[in-house]
Amino acid sequence: MRLTPIALVGGLAATPAAAATINVTIPRLSVAEYHKPYVAIWLEPASGGTARTLAVWYDFKKQGNEPGTKWLHELRGWWRKGGRSLAMPADGISGATRAPGTYAIPLPANLPPGAYVLNVEAAREAGGRELVTTPLSVPAKAVAKSGATELGTVAVH
Repeated sequence: MRLTPIALVGGLAATPAAAATINVTIPRLSVAEYHKPYVAIWLEPASGGTARTLAVWYDFKKQGNEPGTKWLHELRGWWRKGGRSLAMPADGISGATRAPGTYAIPLPANLPPGAYVLNVEAAREAGGRELVTTPLSVPAKAVAKSGATELGTVAVH
């Protein structure tokens, strides 16, 4: 079969662009009492504006009468930027806490080009709290920043 130039151009236009991925590392900590951290990941326009939550990991299967949402306010930065108005569980963005490791979150495909601030916040029972922020431009260019205790490397690829 012989392809015409029009068929070749049409094939290229139909191919989706490679999506950027946010990689978040939760480090393994050597502590006597380890609890998986609650984590919130959100974007804000660099010029200010409404925050967009990309992921919230919390203990949604808490035992007894206590819903896991009771402790979401410990993610203070995210809570103030819009977390308090978000009904949980939120379809497509909320999930269970994660064990130590590196996790990939896709950058939304419908994100308009521009400058943003990527925020990743973690809070852990009997542990600490940490917020890692890094500038991000769309279309995305590789960036990375490391946390000090509760978060490891936060990178965009």
